[in-house]
Amino acid sequence: MSVLGFDIGNENCVIAAVKERGVDVLLNDESKRETLAVVSFSEKQRLLGSAGDASALMNPRSTISQVKRLIGRKFREVDVQKDLKLLPFETCDSCDGGILIRLEYLGETHMFTPVQLLGMLLSNLKQIAAKNTHMPASDCVIGIPCYFTDQQRRAYLDAATIAGLKPLRLMHDCTATALGYGIYKADFPNTDPTYVVFVDIGHCDIQVCIASFESGQMKILSHAFDSSLGGRDFDEVLFSYFAAQFKEQYNIDVYTNIKATIRLRAYCEKMKKVLSANAGAPLNIECLMNGKDVNGFIKREEFEKLSSVLLERIRIPCQKALADSHLSVDKIHSVELVGSGSRIPSITRMLASLFNREPSRTINASECVARGCALQCAMLSSVFRVREYEVQDSFPFSIGFSSDKGPICTESNATLFCKGQPFPSLKILTFNRTNDLHLEAFYVDQHGLPSGVSPQISSCMIGPFQTSHNETAKVKVKVLLDLHGVVNIQSASLIEEYLDVVETRRDAHSPSEVEAKLDDVPAEGSDTEINKVRNGKVIKRLDIPIHQSCYGGITKSELMESIEKENQLAQQDLKMERTKDKKNALESYVYEMRDKILSMYQSFASVEDREEISRILQETEDWLYEDGVDESENIYVEKLKDLKKFVDPVENRYKEEGARAQATGDLLRCSSDYRKVVGSLPSNVRDAIIDECNKAEQWLQEKTRQQDLLPKDADPILWSSEIMRKSEALDLRSTGSQLTLLTTGPITFNSPFKLTVTGKLLHQLFAIEIQIGFCIHSL
Repeated sequence: MSVLGFDIGNENCVIAAVKERGVDVLLNDESKRETLAVVSFSEKQRLLGSAGDASALMNPRSTISQVKRLIGRKFREVDVQKDLKLLPFETCDSCDGGILIRLEYLGETHMFTPVQLLGMLLSNLKQIAAKNTHMPASDCVIGIPCYFTDQQRRAYLDAATIAGLKPLRLMHDCTATALGYGIYKADFPNTDPTYVVFVDIGHCDIQVCIASFESGQMKILSHAFDSSLGGRDFDEVLFSYFAAQFKEQYNIDVYTNIKATIRLRAYCEKMKKVLSANAGAPLNIECLMNGKDVNGFIKREEFEKLSSVLLERIRIPCQKALADSHLSVDKIHSVELVGSGSRIPSITRMLASLFNREPSRTINASECVARGCALQCAMLSSVFRVREYEVQDSFPFSIGFSSDKGPICTESNATLFCKGQPFPSLKILTFNRTNDLHLEAFYVDQHGLPSGVSPQISSCMIGPFQTSHNETAKVKVKVLLDLHGVVNIQSASLIEEYLDVVETRRDAHSPSEVEAKLDDVPAEGSDTEINKVRNGKVIKRLDIPIHQSCYGGITKSELMESIEKENQLAQQDLKMERTKDKKNALESYVYEMRDKILSMYQSFASVEDREEISRILQETEDWLYEDGVDESENIYVEKLKDLKKFVDPVENRYKEEGARAQATGDLLRCSSDYRKVVGSLPSNVRDAIIDECNKAEQWLQEKTRQQDLLPKDADPILWSSEIMRKSEALDLRSTGSQLTLLTTGPITFNSPFKLTVTGKLLHQLFAIEIQIGFCIHSL
């Protein structure tokens, strides 16, 4: 089983795999290290990666990109509406307020959720990994932004299930980067921790974390982010600048034309990269809109001035991460800058002024997340043995719980899992109850969430249950913040303690109702009733059923439907790929035979045959580009069979000439070998073998003479298969004669006997030797 790490970016995806020699980034079908996060729907199949991106201009409304921005979000969120204005495909809201993407496929209108589309991307990455590693792809670790909510994390897990993957962990991007950075470092001091800031400027977001490194361990001290600021915002600055310029200069409004918008944004992204290394960059686009060619130019200073507001926004998450870590700037050892949007010089200067040191680029900016995820997967998997290295991540949000009686208070601020909490983490809550228990999970500080995100996480009903003696019983609830950063009610148990004398009941909502404790190891629940006697008390424990529902999540039935839908789409894609292969095979055959019939095969076909074959090939070519452009797999197969009925006789004559010459040489060599080895044999055996050789040579000579009289465009009378059968017959007869000699009695030679035989004869000798049960001592 392969061990994989996936980095699902807003634009590109990277796959890393752990192998015996280390961590490798896998190449896709185009031999590229990055795979575009694009899904396009043509009339009859899906196109993923580069193939999907190539169809974006021709089919923009059915080409889905930047799905990461939509996963686990609500259609009416302000940030979602801003993102959708930049995307060409059609969307609407679902019955639960989620996002649905409407497109045409197979002549029908289909509705897909972002989870389904992410499952398609992951399925494509899974296939790429399986091709590269030649092993099934299942165990993996997937990188996610640290600002992902519980609903978004669950959506990623559902998408992985749709793709047939088994995520061992959803890992924060910066944590994965820090792991890949720290595990190979051998120069950390043994006295004090080394503090490193990781700044990841992606296509659509900025993430900052501060990590503490010591020998054999790393600890994330703080996370900070801006979920709506990234490299694409700098692209948008250039886009707005040139869109306004072209409207004034060329009287064209690119906002009114989807294809012009896509092309201009692509050119602006290239310009941004040029400006990272040059003082200025030109812009030249042919036929951008209304048949007009456009030209433009911008200097780096002007670009930085236009982007000054964005540069100031980058400071905010950096300062917040520093404040949350409770470190001063002089404690920072280094600043590592990664991400696809990190190459802008003004960002580097800003970070240098903020942290009083020049940012480093010692790790691969595009592959560091995938490599770190692959390392974490190797640590969690049993496939590889990895040296001990402790990874302690921190949770970026505060999570609280409330019951039907009110908030559950375990901290001064009513928080169950506080911000910066290491995870996975287990809390055990104890309630005094006489009936069912209803719990609600929520984010405590809504201001710390991405804008527009609901603070509600999940709802859980614990029960029903009944106490044996109609008394208040203890209900122990285990709440787990797991490796994925997902909060779940792991188990609930009813604990009853009673004596002969009934104890006084306590108020169910008294301050002693709830107590919580932290345990790093999740406890396992029991499915059986347990009775114990302690200090004269009978202690009874019974597991209670749990019914948990997540706000905005998909149900199990919807998940199964999505899996079935993905399988159907995959089968349709496979069918279309087979059809393309058959069509390409037919087209290649037409061109190949047209060339050969006028060159290599010319002398093996009569004038009439050549004309007939050329005519049929031309008709097939015309059909391929007219009526046969879009046909079924069986039609192409039948067309190829029909062509071969005319071409195969000519091709067989050509191939037979070469095979006949080879078989003739083999037969003559076989006869010559037997003539050489029979000199020391008794005369009767020698004469028998020589007689067989003479007969074979005479037969070959007569047949060859008859064949030479025929023209090349006539079917041969001497086939290579006949000559090969003659060689085998000669081997059998000659071998039989020698074995007869060996089995009739001892042979005395007056001189040393040396027998040289062909490999085929020696094999036959020993095979027959075993069958008849005697031993040849000297040959």
